[in-house]
Amino acid sequence: MSTGPGADSAPAPNTHHDTGRAAGPTAGPAAPPRRGGMFSSLRIRNYRLFATGQVVSNTGTWMQRIAQDWLVLSLTGSSAAVGITTALQFLPMLLLGLYGGVLTDRFPKRTLLLLTQSAMGLTGLALAVLTLTGQVQIWHVYLVAFLLGLVTVVDNPARQAFVSEMVGQDELRNAVSLNSANFQSARLIGPAVAGVLITAFGSGWAFLLNGLSFTAPVAGLLMMRTAELHKADRVPRSKGQLREGLRYVAGRPDLIWPIVLVGFIGTFGFNFPIWLTAFVYHVFHAGAGTYALFNGLMAAGSLIGALLAARRASSRLRLVVGAGLLFGLLEITAALAPSFWVFAALLTPIGLVGLTINVTSNSSVQMATDPAMRGRVMSLFMMVFMGGTPLGAPLVGWVTDAFGARIGFLTGGVISLAAAALVGLILARVGGLRLKIDLRRGHRHVAFVPRIPDATPPEERELAPVA
Repeated sequence: MSTGPGADSAPAPNTHHDTGRAAGPTAGPAAPPRRGGMFSSLRIRNYRLFATGQVVSNTGTWMQRIAQDWLVLSLTGSSAAVGITTALQFLPMLLLGLYGGVLTDRFPKRTLLLLTQSAMGLTGLALAVLTLTGQVQIWHVYLVAFLLGLVTVVDNPARQAFVSEMVGQDELRNAVSLNSANFQSARLIGPAVAGVLITAFGSGWAFLLNGLSFTAPVAGLLMMRTAELHKADRVPRSKGQLREGLRYVAGRPDLIWPIVLVGFIGTFGFNFPIWLTAFVYHVFHAGAGTYALFNGLMAAGSLIGALLAARRASSRLRLVVGAGLLFGLLEITAALAPSFWVFAALLTPIGLVGLTINVTSNSSVQMATDPAMRGRVMSLFMMVFMGGTPLGAPLVGWVTDAFGARIGFLTGGVISLAAAALVGLILARVGGLRLKIDLRRGHRHVAFVPRIPDATPPEERELAPVA
C-alpha cells in the first residue's frame, strides 16, 4: 500500500488554528475514553485489520520500489532515467491530485480503497509478467509507473481521510503516527528481501510478490465491521468544490505554510532513489545489496521517528520547521561524507528527521482541518508533497548526472534548509513572534517569544497565528 512519504493525521473549527480538540466526524459509535499509549489505536478492531493488511502490502511496495529503481538503472545506466520513472509515478498527483480529494469527500472511502488497492496489485502483477518473460523495456516501466500514479491520486487522500472514520478524533494523531511506523517497518523488511531476490533471481519475483501482497489490505477492508466505523457526512456533488477547498486553505496560515514547506522538501529533498542509486553505482561501485542496505538504514531511522511521533502528545509547527532545518543540514553533511561508513551512518538520522517532518506536518494539518474539508485539504497536502516530484526528480537527476552524486545531494539539502528557514521566519512574523537568543547558563538558549509580552508562556505559544 503506497503512501506518501508514504507516504501517511483534528481539527479546530475552520476559523481557528489548532488550539484544542475539535469536533470529530459526525455521530458514530461512542468511543471509549482514550487511555493513551504508543499503540492505543490498535485496540480498535477495524484499525487492526487495516494496519495488518497495510504492513503486508507496504512490504511488497518497498520490494517493488527497490526492484524498479534497480531495473531502470540496469536497463539505462542513467540516474536521470530513475528520476523520470519517479516523476511519471507522481505526475498524476501533480495534475489531478485535487480532484482525488473531491472524490474522497464525495464517495464512501472504504469502497474507494477496495478499488484502488485492487488496481495497485494488478500493476505489480503486470510488471512481474513483463520482467519474468524477458520482454520488459524501459517504456513498460514508465507506463506502469504512470498508471500506478493515476491510482494513487484517489488512494492517498482516501486512505488518509479513512483513518478518522476507523479510530475517531481521540486516536487520530496516534493512528497517523502508527501508519508511518507501519510503513517504515515494511521499509526495513522490503528492501532486504528485494536485495536477496534481485541478486538471486532477478527483479521479476519482487514485482510478483508485491502484486500478490495487495490481497491482504483488500481482505482487511472486506472484514471490517461497517457499523463500528465513525460516520462521516459525504459532501454532495456541487459546483465549485475544488475552489472552495483552495479558498479554505488559502485563508488559513496554519495550513498553507506547512504545506508550502513540505512542498519544497518533498520536491527537492526527498529524491533518495536518485541519490542512493547514484552513490551506490558511481561513488561506491557496489550492487543492489548495498542499495537495499542504504534504504534499510534510512528505514530504521524513519521507524524510530514514527514511534517517537506516536508518543508525542501534540503536533506543533515549530517542530516541523526545526526538523526541516536539521534535515537540510544532515543532507548537506551526507553529501560531503568522506567515506562509505560515514555516509551510511548519516542515513539513519536523515530517515528519522524526514519522517518527523512528514508525520508532524500531516497530523498538524489534519488536526486543524474541518472534517468536511479533510479529503480536499489532504489531497492538496499530498499533491504538493508528492506531486512536486515530477518537477524536482528530473532536475535533480540531471544535476546528479551532470555534476555527480555529491553535488546532486548537496543541492537538495541546501534548498530544504533555505525553505525551512524562510517558512520559519514567515510563521514567526505572522504569529507575532521574535527569535530570542540567551547564552546564560541554565536558560533556554534559543526560543521564539511574543513580540509583545502577554500572559502566554513562550514555551506554550505555537508557531502559527490565531485567526
